[in-house]
Amino acid sequence: MNASDIPSDIPSDIPTDIPSDIGSIGTDDPARGLLAVLALRRLAERLEAQQVAVARGAGWSWQQIGDALGVTRQSVHAKYGK
Repeated sequence: MNASDIPSDIPSDIPTDIPSDIGSIGTDDPARGLLAVLALRRLAERLEAQQVAVARGAGWSWQQIGDALGVTRQSVHAKYGK
C-alpha cells in the first residue's frame, strides 16, 4: 500500500503500512502459517461486515462504502445489501 492509496480521511492513528519485516512473523510450518492466515481472513471479514453496518446506520451510501473499501458500490451492495 502506498501513501497515494490511503484515503485522506483515515485517522492518522490507524496503521496502514505493511511491515517490511512481514516474513519474520511467519512460521516454517505451513499448517500453522495457513491456519493463521485463515484466522486473520475471518477476522477481517467480520470487521468489514460490522463496519459496513455502522456506515449504513450512519447514512453512508453504497458508493461511499465502496470507495472506502477500494471496491465498487455494486460489489459491496451485492455482498451486504440483503
